[in-house]
Amino acid sequence: MLEVNATILGNEEIAPERYKMALSAPQIARQAQPGQFIHVRVSDGYNPLLRRPFSVHHVKGQTIELIYKIVGKGTEILSGKNEGESLDILGPLGVGYRLPSATSEISDIILVAGGTGVASLLFLAESISVSNPELSITVLIGAKNREELLCEGDFRRLGCRVEVATEDGTRGYEGLASDLLQKFLPISGHSSKPLVFACGPSEMLKRIRRISQKHRFPCQVSLEEHLACGVGACLGCVVKAKGYTYRRVCKDGPVFDAGELMW
Repeated sequence: MLEVNATILGNEEIAPERYKMALSAPQIARQAQPGQFIHVRVSDGYNPLLRRPFSVHHVKGQTIELIYKIVGKGTEILSGKNEGESLDILGPLGVGYRLPSATSEISDIILVAGGTGVASLLFLAESISVSNPELSITVLIGAKNREELLCEGDFRRLGCRVEVATEDGTRGYEGLASDLLQKFLPISGHSSKPLVFACGPSEMLKRIRRISQKHRFPCQVSLEEHLACGVGACLGCVVKAKGYTYRRVCKDGPVFDAGELMW
């Protein structure tokens, strides 16, 4: 874990109240793995006091990118930051996605994204494309409406098959990303079990976990939780796991095997 002052290279609105920020952070860029996050101090004062966690969305050279949605005071302050300003950030933090090995029997990868949960999955898709280019990657993206769909073009440029779902039916399948996964699996023609990675709201992840149990495929999920310290000290982000134990989302996750948790 490193603490650095990262220079803002860009901070643009890419959808209503959704932003993409680019930061110059060479040390963190070299170490970051898909699924890990950075902890950002959004103000020099004490309001807000706590840092804000953001998934590493993309790494290019010495630059890291993150995607965020305005949901409160912290992200509202962040949206007002300008190119050239600096941010105090900690990272990379947490346990990321576990990529399939070259000798794995997995031949198909499915990524399921709900809303801004898409943020960490692009970095994952890029990493799989480099380390296992023979793997087929399908990306299922869900949003409330067509205006809030994110990163569709980025995944297509990687060569991924992309399907989208909107709750209001304004684009693609009318429904949820988890519904699209359920609809997709029976007709996919998989000769072996796919490996599924998912990130999004808790209710979406719960549904995907049930689907993974029914179809008996391996599934990793990245949890979206409020994180206080970000390093496992405060125990404010614990979730129940099997065996009457608890897991710290910031330290033991945010990525877990779906079957490991008590939903």
